[in-house]
Amino acid sequence: MIYLVEDDDNIRKLVSYALSKEGYETAGFSRPSEFWHAVSEKTPELVMLDIMLPEEDGLSILTKLRADHATKDLPIIMVTAKESEYDKVTGLDMGADDYIAKPFGMTELISRVKALLRRAGREKKKETTYYIDGLYVNPEKHIIQVDGEDVALSYKEYSLLLVLLAAEGNVVSRNELLNRVWGEFYDESRTLDVHIRRLRTKLGTAGILIKTVKNIGYKIGGNVGE
Repeated sequence: MIYLVEDDDNIRKLVSYALSKEGYETAGFSRPSEFWHAVSEKTPELVMLDIMLPEEDGLSILTKLRADHATKDLPIIMVTAKESEYDKVTGLDMGADDYIAKPFGMTELISRVKALLRRAGREKKKETTYYIDGLYVNPEKHIIQVDGEDVALSYKEYSLLLVLLAAEGNVVSRNELLNRVWGEFYDESRTLDVHIRRLRTKLGTAGILIKTVKNIGYKIGGNVGE
């Protein structure tokens, strides 16, 4: 969870949206009092903190966070319209981990968030799930379902399915599938065809999603193939 303390509604909503698109949970606060209440309920993974705020300025909040044992190591990025060398140095000297001045680009901001979380050992990967016409796959939880019903696959069948899903809509060559699932020097293509056939059968009604692209390979989804 990332907490954003920013009294500009447009900036707060834009940053929250951009971070949520990257898979991060966010909570935005326009007033420090709301932020402090949230911190008392749940400690975030990172705080993005504006300096110019109503009730209490960001540097005061920073000082209090660093003085509290529960939040003294919390990653903090100062986000502010102040861009003088003095303001930047002051924020960093008081314990901020990073500093970005408005106006800023979302790509840069997200990169800084990721880098800080990585350095702090708090980075959380976005969970990847796939849902195509009744086929649902959650690799992290090892869930394979067709129309809500669990499907049991062998290790090789599951590996094939994941390679195809990762390239959804694009053709994966026979050689690449063999190399990715069986190993770099494996060239028994008949084995691939047998496993694709078994995979289609086990997926039931979703089996038709796996398309054969003649003389090239296979793909999942799309209209090309037979």
